[in-house]
Amino acid sequence: MHKSERISIGWSEADITPSGKCELYGQYYQRVSKGVHSRLGATVLAIKSESGEQAIMISVDIANFHDDFLNDLRKKVKRLVPEIKPEKIMINATHTHCAPAVSPGIVNWWIPAKGVVKTTDYREFALSRMAEAVWRAWKNLSSGAISVTRGHAALGHCRRAVFANGRAEMYGDTSRADFMEMEGNEDSCVELLFTYDDNKNVTGVIVNAACPSQVMEATCLVSSDFMGELRRLLKERFGDNLHVLCQVSAAGDQSPRDLVRNRNADFWSARGVVILGGRLADAVIKAFENKETGKIRDKIAVAHRVRQITLPKWFPSYRETMSAEKEMKKLETSMSSRRAFADFTAEVKRNEKIPDRSGPYDSKLHHFVLIRNAEAVIKRSAQRNESQDFTMELHALRLGDAVICTNPFELFLDYGLRIKARSPAGQTFVVQLCCGSAGYLPTAKAEKHGGYGGLIINGIVGSEGGEKLVDETLKDLYSLL
Repeated sequence: MHKSERISIGWSEADITPSGKCELYGQYYQRVSKGVHSRLGATVLAIKSESGEQAIMISVDIANFHDDFLNDLRKKVKRLVPEIKPEKIMINATHTHCAPAVSPGIVNWWIPAKGVVKTTDYREFALSRMAEAVWRAWKNLSSGAISVTRGHAALGHCRRAVFANGRAEMYGDTSRADFMEMEGNEDSCVELLFTYDDNKNVTGVIVNAACPSQVMEATCLVSSDFMGELRRLLKERFGDNLHVLCQVSAAGDQSPRDLVRNRNADFWSARGVVILGGRLADAVIKAFENKETGKIRDKIAVAHRVRQITLPKWFPSYRETMSAEKEMKKLETSMSSRRAFADFTAEVKRNEKIPDRSGPYDSKLHHFVLIRNAEAVIKRSAQRNESQDFTMELHALRLGDAVICTNPFELFLDYGLRIKARSPAGQTFVVQLCCGSAGYLPTAKAEKHGGYGGLIINGIVGSEGGEKLVDETLKDLYSLL
């Protein structure tokens, strides 16, 4: 059993907005920034117990990052603050699609833009700013307290529409006569953890919601999206010294758009940022002002477990591989990859110019995308004899009656619901795209329906690995309570 003890809490923030034009990461096509909608940031929360347990949580406004980004930050922090245990540092992405890349992503079929910030330069800039922020948070450690509670806000909606042919489409047209259902669930619950100083003044809050921060994903503006708006509104209400650490819960099949009822462009534009940021801020403020924050505790049990686990990789069957090879040959004969990409790009540009047309501007059913899908199946099949397993870093952190657990995936919502439902804790924060990035992790249902997010090209681990991830996560949570 872990005994209750006093804790020290330290916060800091860093601005990581690029100084010039940049390529925005997250789509299949090139986007060069044309300005700044809202500034990008990194927020750091450091926690240390009397017995020396540590947790450093960092939320950053980027789409995702690979293990090397986390490892390089840990090295920088180790040089600045030797007493911090590098393995106790966690980074999670808010998943905005309106920030530069910090790690190599998909193969770029386009010619790199001229006069933009290089990925290597931005990466070093962001790492340096983040390392300094960790140093400041550690320096700011002082005795404090926490409370946990929940709010509710309609933010995320399943973005995979299923049709009569048994296939799913991301952002599928639900006005079609053959539309049958949305594939997955939604989760309007917002997990909240408030921090306080010795005088019980609120100093910060962790806000965990099951929706990626990407209303602006089809624009060409640098943006921290609705989570940036949330931070702005909460500082407006509580003062500039309030710190807000944003986490995305399991939301791989979610988006900030209601495909059944909402047919306007609000949630593809800055208007949607204001709406959703306001909804989320209202949920936080209501929980605080209605004294729904739970009991403020300055003595809690703190335990932070970090380990490497292996999950089975997702490999295609023999028939799937043969079908992909046949499809690839057919597609390439009809139109080569290069020609298909040129046509794909031209189609995107045409769609962007259509008056009153909102995103998405690209089609995941385009000839170019179909080539890439088939190519991915063939490549994954060829890797079968290289390694059968994917290794990931799993964090399980206990803070009193609450627990925080992490994964590097765009984890489909249902896995998060399973973890929360079976968790022994009073409150469970699931954090996706944390400590790495390994693509989507779809459910068995999504694999059956296919479509973007449910294909081998979209992730390393499939539903078999998803089941194991749930069990391994729960094993760690039970070990802490």
